[in-house]
Amino acid sequence: MSTIRFNALKETMNRKPLEIKNGGRKSEYFGENVFNEYAMRQYMTKDAYKSVMDAIEYGTKIERGIADQVAAAMKDWALSKDATHYTHWFQPLTGATAEKHDAFFETIGNGRAMEKFGGGELVQQEPDASSFPNGGIRNTFEARGYTAWDPTSPAFIYGTTLCIPTVFVAYTGEALDNKAPLLRALQAVDHAATAVCKYFDKNVTKVNASLGWEQEYFLIDAALAISRPDINLTGRTLLGHSPAKGQQLDDHYFGSIPNRVMSYMRDLEQECMLLGIPVKTRHNEVAPNQYELAPIFEEANLAVDHNSLLMDVMEKIAERHHFRVLFHEKPFAGINGSGKHNNWSLATNTGVNLLSPGKTPMKNLQFLTFFVNTIKAVHDYEELIRASIASASNDHRLGANEAPPAIMSVFIGSQLSEVLDELENVTKGKLSPEEKTDLKLNIVGKIPEILLDNTDRNRTSPFAFTGNKFEFRAVGSWANCAGPMTTLNTIIAKQLKDFKIEVDKLVETKKLKKDEAVFNVLREYIKASKKIRFEGNGYGEAWEKEAKRRGLSNNKTTPEALKAKISKNAIALFEEMGVMSKVEVEARHEIELEEYILRIQIEGRVLGDIARNHVIPTAVRYQNTLIENVSGLKNIFGTSFKVHAKEQIDLIEKISAHIAEINSKVEAMTNERRKANKLVGQKSADAYCNNVKSYFEEIRYHCDKLEMMVDDELWPLAKYRELLFTR
Repeated sequence: MSTIRFNALKETMNRKPLEIKNGGRKSEYFGENVFNEYAMRQYMTKDAYKSVMDAIEYGTKIERGIADQVAAAMKDWALSKDATHYTHWFQPLTGATAEKHDAFFETIGNGRAMEKFGGGELVQQEPDASSFPNGGIRNTFEARGYTAWDPTSPAFIYGTTLCIPTVFVAYTGEALDNKAPLLRALQAVDHAATAVCKYFDKNVTKVNASLGWEQEYFLIDAALAISRPDINLTGRTLLGHSPAKGQQLDDHYFGSIPNRVMSYMRDLEQECMLLGIPVKTRHNEVAPNQYELAPIFEEANLAVDHNSLLMDVMEKIAERHHFRVLFHEKPFAGINGSGKHNNWSLATNTGVNLLSPGKTPMKNLQFLTFFVNTIKAVHDYEELIRASIASASNDHRLGANEAPPAIMSVFIGSQLSEVLDELENVTKGKLSPEEKTDLKLNIVGKIPEILLDNTDRNRTSPFAFTGNKFEFRAVGSWANCAGPMTTLNTIIAKQLKDFKIEVDKLVETKKLKKDEAVFNVLREYIKASKKIRFEGNGYGEAWEKEAKRRGLSNNKTTPEALKAKISKNAIALFEEMGVMSKVEVEARHEIELEEYILRIQIEGRVLGDIARNHVIPTAVRYQNTLIENVSGLKNIFGTSFKVHAKEQIDLIEKISAHIAEINSKVEAMTNERRKANKLVGQKSADAYCNNVKSYFEEIRYHCDKLEMMVDDELWPLAKYRELLFTR
């Protein structure tokens, strides 16, 4: 074993687990560092409190005078928690979070100072916008951008900084972040869903999209990770031979959590409780050193903020425990990658989950309305849904035998399939009284109130109904949930809007009763969207052929998938629903293409560096040792030395062959990279995908072969068996 790896392992084995404080009951300190409704009641005036709550509930504007009161209350609360700075916390189009800290401290003359924070600092700030991805929205010399307070997501304290969730927009008003389009999409689905809800309950005045994400991740010893340039620079291993033992025994999934990992999880959960992130579930995942945590469902905007915050916190807590967190969707070849399942539903302000059946036919009709419209929306925009989860890292996971395929489909289970099939076969046109009665009693009325456990879960489905929600399983673990949630809520809003128009038209022109009109429209939607429903094995080749026959897309790579984002249909959708302008849509497409190009470019450069500066020199060093051995045998045995040195000579030849192949492939890859760099946009992305990335596996193959030939004492990189089984 090389000195680097030996020292890394020695440091790991000598390390003592961190002691965990007894934090008491979680409920006692949940949200303690959040300026939530409880804190606002304590620190705000009645007028200020009412104004903020109205802004949260109805989207009303907070007047400047009230903003000053809110800021004063927020400052007093933050200072009571020993905060010294404040920041507008936002989510630029890098996929990460951003913050610029300012001190509360201000000088007031005469050598004196005070803590100051007013409504102006709360509501708006002006960070430099030029160094964030903007997709051509802003020129470098037009650096001005604004962060604006989002009162629907409460401020929080992390460390000694008051963090104020904000949107980030250009001087001209275009969104430069992930949050602004999400908020617009949530508003659109609220308006559309509320209008449809009034068919069933006039008391509904608001509908919230809810989200429960499941965060999968790997924990790797930090000392071992340092020995891997690929992990440090790309988040994944670009080479490495599979260990003798991987996940084939299925002994890690739901197994006993290792002590050191448990210490990390406890520390993380304590931080989450203070920050109001309602994490509830923790367990071992399928792959060695892979884990998952999941929270209680929340309103989608807050859930997205909490997931982005969580990923920051996870990395900081990992440093305390000498771990490295890997969020990459496929950090290790040959074992399961990581996803971030987005569990989505709609709930009314009257406390009804619109995707949960009720006890009466009319409640079930309401359920069917939102259920069928969701399926129809995914059907109509399946390519856009695929594009929403596209990334260089997620391409490694989609279609592998632990993740949904790149083909979008909807799984609903056998029972609900029977219900929809029966509803589809009702006579066309206006329903007779007998048909209406039969429909209510025999179809709608027989749906059980709870569907949580009456059908198996289909792990191969990218979009599955799981009882009272849809689980969007194709979202990657590294992703910001805002992108997929913006797209999903936008297409649902559009679909519900169109549904209401069709129902109202039948009521007005055909003189149908409301429930008759609803049945008629739903029946047609069921027929029109039937091809998106699939109950079988999404991993099989048979499904690829069947999906092609049905006319479903199978965009396997990000450059191919992203084209859907700038289609006329997609731009018209986002503009009609008021979520993004054409400029904002095209900017995001350009940014995502560029990110893909840069990630593959970085991976290619890192792989070439490791192959030529780590693997080949190590192989040559070992080869020289073998040559010395053969030379010694020749001195001893004379002309018959080849009999005794046959294996060594054979190994020398194999090493030479692999070295030659690595050099040849790296050179070819570098040449293709140079060609790709001369192209722009889609052409550059296609070149990197088809011409540069294609060399990765070939180079890896020869490097991995050398790993199994070269003396373990010489190999400089931490091996899979160490990365995956050191805890």
